[in-house]
This record gives sequence, structure tokens and C-alpha cells, in this order.
Amino acid sequence: MTLRNALVGTFAVVSLAACGTTTPSADNGKIQVVASTNVWGSVVKAVGGDEVEVKALLEDPGADPHSYESKPADAALVKDAQLVVFNGGGYDDFFAKLITSDATRKIEAFPLADDHSEPHAEETHPEETQAEETHAEETHAEDAHGHDHSVNEHVWYDLHTVRAVAEAAANELGALAPEKKTTFESNTQKFSEALEELEKKVAGAGAGKKVASTEPIAHYLLDETGAEDVTPEAFSKAIEEESDVPAAALAAMNQVVEGKQVNLLVNNTQTENRVTQGLVEKAKAAGVPVVEVTETLPEGVTGYLDWMSKQVDALVQALKA
Repeated sequence: MTLRNALVGTFAVVSLAACGTTTPSADNGKIQVVASTNVWGSVVKAVGGDEVEVKALLEDPGADPHSYESKPADAALVKDAQLVVFNGGGYDDFFAKLITSDATRKIEAFPLADDHSEPHAEETHPEETQAEETHAEETHAEDAHGHDHSVNEHVWYDLHTVRAVAEAAANELGALAPEKKTTFESNTQKFSEALEELEKKVAGAGAGKKVASTEPIAHYLLDETGAEDVTPEAFSKAIEEESDVPAAALAAMNQVVEGKQVNLLVNNTQTENRVTQGLVEKAKAAGVPVVEVTETLPEGVTGYLDWMSKQVDALVQALKA
């Protein structure tokens, strides 16, 4: 069992009605939602529309989400929220720690990913499961950011998971405001249809192509293209852990880029450092297209679909070049 499977039972979407929160309680009559990042906040906003007021703790496009430290004001927001939404999977542990009540309505995205299905009961042996879960927890603890490199927690780049979060939001918001349920369901349908169009656009666009990434943020999106990610694992691991990149891994990555062994380089602009900046410069000098991605919505972006559409278009265009 992988860490992802082990997490399912622990971090499933919780739908518990808090006392006194069956109807919107804010002065403006809107359902109060707090999200860990503006990415997940924008998904809920797409579903709730004018009926929700969404606040995101992380929305600065220049911030590094991995090193964010919560503030007392964040705890107050989460405490008073009628619905909270976060990524999970070790990505935004700071947010999970702010949820102090079991009665809080919450949606966690990571367990909703497609490949989080549990093994069939008859194939599961309790003693083996316990051993695997223990091993997974130990592996998980070794990463300074709580990441386990056998999985990828950046599920906002998995369009299937994003749809699942939107559907969960429609259910939760509908429970909070039953008279608006039809509106939430209609908004979710429109949002899902737009996601399907993005899926069609990206599906198979990179078949037969090779790519490299400064950090495995857009892993799921690249996987949908069918492109082969040839980034050295040791390089990716070091960048995510904010540790020194082993000399051999850096040399291998430089060779991949400077030798034009890839069709494009995907660069996470939100956690750039000297090493990744050097790779981008080498890629441009070699004529390798660079596609920029981020972990939160940049300034001027109106919502998730606007943001993701621009990234998908840039990715597909670079793969076809």
C-alpha cells in the first residue's frame, strides 16, 4: 500500500454539520469559506458564485507555499468558517493544524485523486497493511516539508481531482444553503464541462515527446499529455526539499537541457532559486521552450479556469513546436 492509499482512511472528505451553521451566518448573508490557497478557493468560488465569500490564506504569487507559517489571524478565520478547503497530502499541513473542531465542514483534495482507491478487501492483510502504513509514515517524516516522493501532492494540476473537489463543494454548500442547491449544481456542471474541454485539449498532446521540470508541480498535467518526464529523480527531490542538488544530478539535468534532449522545460516560477534560474537560462540559450507554472493564482487572473487554460495552452503549444 502506498502512502496515498494509507491516507485515504485518515483524510477523507468530512461532511459534518456544525451546530448553528446550517444556514449562512455572515452579516452579508454569504457562506463563509476559507481555503489554504487561492487555487482551491477559486474552485469553490466557481461553484458558489455570489452566494459565497471566499478567503484564502495563501494568495501572494511571490510566496513560497512550502515555507508558509500561519498567523493567529489565520486560526481565527478557520475557526469562524462554515466550510474550509485545503490540499492535503502534506502540502499545506499548516492549514490542517488550524482545524481544531471535528464539527468543521471540510474538503481535502488529495484523497479525492483518482488513484487513491483502496485494494479489494480480500487482497488486504491487516499485518501487511500496518507494516506498509508504518513504513509510509516513516518515509513521510523524512521530508522536511512533509512530502513523500513516492507520490505527488500537487493535485490541483489533476483536472479529475479538481472536478471532484467542485462536486464536493456543491454538496457541502448545498447542505449549508439548501435553497441554493440547484444553483450550486448548475455552476458545477458548467465548471466540469470547461474542465472536460481542457482535458481534451491536453490529452495525448505530448505523445512521443520528452520533458523536464525544475520541480514536479505540473506532474499530473504532463502525464495527461503522454510526454515522458526525464527529470533526474535526485534533482527533483533536492529541489522540493530545498536542499543542495547532488553534483551528479545537476550535471545530468544540465546535459538533458543543454543537449536539447527534451522538447520543453517546465519551470515553477514561484519557488525559483539559483539552480533553477540557471537551468532556465540554459534552456533558452539552447532553444528549448520554457513553460512557466505556478502554485497559486497569479495577479490579474480571474479564476481557476482562466489560470489553467493559459497554462494548458502554453504547454500544448510548446509540445507541438
